[in-house]
Amino acid sequence: MPEAVPPGFESLATSRAYFTQESMLAVETRKRKLFIGLPRETSLQENRICLTPEAVKHLVQDGHEVLMESGAGEPSKYSDHDYSEAGASIAYSQKEVYEADIILKVAPPSQTEIDYMRSNQTLISALQFGSLTPEFITALTRKKVNAISFELIKDPSGARPVVRAMSEIAGSTVMLIAAEYLARSNEGKGIILGGITGVPPSQVVILGAGTVAEYAARAATGLGAEVKVFDNHLYKLRRLKHNLGTMMLYTSTLDTVVLNQQIRRADVVIGALNAEDGRIPFMVPESVVASMAPGSVIIDVSIDQGGCFETSEMTSHSKPVFRKYDVVHYCVPNIASRVPRTATNALSNIFTPMLQEISQHGGINEVLFTNEHFRSGVYVYKGSLTNAAIAKKFNMRYKELSLMIAVRN
Repeated sequence: MPEAVPPGFESLATSRAYFTQESMLAVETRKRKLFIGLPRETSLQENRICLTPEAVKHLVQDGHEVLMESGAGEPSKYSDHDYSEAGASIAYSQKEVYEADIILKVAPPSQTEIDYMRSNQTLISALQFGSLTPEFITALTRKKVNAISFELIKDPSGARPVVRAMSEIAGSTVMLIAAEYLARSNEGKGIILGGITGVPPSQVVILGAGTVAEYAARAATGLGAEVKVFDNHLYKLRRLKHNLGTMMLYTSTLDTVVLNQQIRRADVVIGALNAEDGRIPFMVPESVVASMAPGSVIIDVSIDQGGCFETSEMTSHSKPVFRKYDVVHYCVPNIASRVPRTATNALSNIFTPMLQEISQHGGINEVLFTNEHFRSGVYVYKGSLTNAAIAKKFNMRYKELSLMIAVRN
């Protein structure tokens, strides 16, 4: 016969008070409130801003403070009201904005703006290697700030998100520019960019096989143009063909004889080569440009790095072209700023999660210690130059960032 269960034993056996339970410990949180400043851009070429009103609203709701200089969003068609409604505070002087802990802007700061900065402040902006001077670096190191470059920032995959996004915009935009200046209304050849039934397609030559080339080639082939791409990196040419999904795309290495022949015949030539070791690996000589047909169009996307054509001279959005040998030259260094609202949205998509990550880690010093991809963008840290390429270019001393981060004084 089964043994009788003592009275009350069943209730004790089912009571959770006697079960092994997890101890609820306090979870350490390092989240830090950020104070972000958005100055109005003073550069003649710059129309972008780094955060949209929607991004500002998201950051403010997350507990951060955003201070924006009045009028900073106007070139991107955003009003002060848009930002104030999103929760940003509006400053009416540049100096007031530079009281923020993190300065987020597009163009590098001017000397006046650097004078407003203080020790341990963080600057996130473009560096613009083509116009970089040792005086600029020295001014930042004297202020003992932390400076992070748009061009150098990498994501966890190793890609450079800001460069990629702006290159996509530039690549898509150059074909619209080319079509505009080929038209008779702009004293161009009077031809359509592309082709129609019974009429030979226009000829487009692209130097370089990077992101700009990919998006330019996609736009040109979509319009029906005949596109030829030249680059000395075969893997880039293969990747370009794969990404476009067409084997009909003409690709070649930078063979001087073949390239010069194609440029002479071209209606549009795009210069989109990336600088290697601080210089453009190939430059089209003036004699070849002189042999192009009158009304042809050259767009030098690499002008901020020195340019791909011997005849190139830097131009501006207000006066974007000049003619030499009756060939239209478009040499604006900041093509993405031609469509600032699109560019602003692209930048905002990159910097909003980046700022959130800085906050989650407890600040810029902590995120640099934890995340290697953040460190790639730093060129000045606590008053010391930390970028070897810049140090070599200007014969300046630099310190290894990884060693400085490890100490974390």
